Amino acid sequence: MQVYHNLDDIPHFDGLVLTQGTFDGVHLGHVKVLETVVEEARKTGLESMLLTFFPHPRLVLYPDDNPIRMLSSLDEKIQQLENCGIDHLLVLPFTSEVAALSPLDFVRGVLVNKLHVHTMIVGYDHRFGKNREGSFTDLLQFGEMLNFSVKEIPAGEIDHIAVSSTRIRKALLSGELEQANQLLGRPYTIAGKVVHGRKLGRTLGFPTANIEIEDPYKLIPATGVYAVKAHLPSGVYGGAMNIGFNPSVPGKGFSIEAHLFGFSADIYEIAIRFEMIAYLRQEYTFDNLDDLKQQIAKDCEDAKMALGAV
Repeated sequence: MQVYHNLDDIPHFDGLVLTQGTFDGVHLGHVKVLETVVEEARKTGLESMLLTFFPHPRLVLYPDDNPIRMLSSLDEKIQQLENCGIDHLLVLPFTSEVAALSPLDFVRGVLVNKLHVHTMIVGYDHRFGKNREGSFTDLLQFGEMLNFSVKEIPAGEIDHIAVSSTRIRKALLSGELEQANQLLGRPYTIAGKVVHGRKLGRTLGFPTANIEIEDPYKLIPATGVYAVKAHLPSGVYGGAMNIGFNPSVPGKGFSIEAHLFGFSADIYEIAIRFEMIAYLRQEYTFDNLDDLKQQIAKDCEDAKMALGAV
């Protein structure tokens, strides 16, 4: 998959089969659209492309009032798309100028004049252009006017459910990890570098890697304990992760930390990617550190059982 970050970097195409959108999370609904794009390109002998935007349009349109958190960082999105068979990915910078383009100006100026679109494939609820004013009906009219085809994927064909990034976000924030992973079609992931903590886990016999998430817009799942798979340069390790405010340790505050099974190397400043496999329990307050230690031991056993079941 070739990745472009500027319209001026795009080579000349005689025609493209194209879809567009933010595609946050690259969930099962997105995958269905991309599979259709790839199949249409194969049938027509053309190249396939996804046009996506960065940053998310809402972060540009509402910079002072925007609580949105993303399921995928840009790097994660690119990695997730690598497995979808798309030939080309255009990450178009979403600026105030782009946001101001009318639906017709966007289609004519970008899709036709710059990308030479042959066939446009969109999901059942696709909107585009200034204030999301453009609809599927508009695309059909523009296609007739500017000589390209338009095909729509009905909602019923996307696994018979209206899979949406919003629905997945709600599931993650409410601790319904299994539902979120089912809708994504894979485990949810978070990534960050290992930083120094208070080393309390080590004194309790369960050393932890304290994780700093570098993307400020990455969605962090609900507080609690999770079974995870940690991807390090040296391999993949099972582990138990705690996300929360550590009410049993006064003054510690919010943290994300993971105890990795069978692992003891120094990994400070190393980046780790975690697959969130199972939600084990909510965050509790313990009366003393001995009770906390016993619960951590149980969490580790529960995490091993959950990991063994997948």
